[in-house]
Amino acid sequence: MPAAEPANALPRFPVLRVVAQAVLGAVLLFTGTVHLTVGRESFRAQVPTWVPLPVDTVVVLSGIAELVLGLALVLVWRRPWRSGVGWVVALFFVAIFPGNVAQLVDHRSAFGLSTDTARAVRLVFQPVLVVWALWATGAWWAWRELRRERLSAG
Repeated sequence: MPAAEPANALPRFPVLRVVAQAVLGAVLLFTGTVHLTVGRESFRAQVPTWVPLPVDTVVVLSGIAELVLGLALVLVWRRPWRSGVGWVVALFFVAIFPGNVAQLVDHRSAFGLSTDTARAVRLVFQPVLVVWALWATGAWWAWRELRRERLSAG
């Protein structure tokens, strides 16, 4: 029987979390590449009209951000950097959510989303991406542990 771990020990990251982090990284690398190449026009449909930058600039910058975040997910496995990457990726997914909402509100077709129902269903998956990033990297767990340590110290 293995020895009990102290309460503040890092959780074990089973293969499923490692695979989830690597897959999310690969997804971001793919979408970042698509942003900068063949899907540029489709991604333009997601840029809200109120963004004060040229639409193509937003598409290119978000594509670069996805490439950087995808690389970070694929390459960073040590604490505390791993959970930091998880939080940044989750915040990125929150930051691009208004683009998905704009696509629905403005009735813009892109990525095969040609109905408001399809665009609305897509919105449901954005929180899934946020949770995926936090769970796969252990970011949520690391935040809870830090909070617990601060509460017990103060």
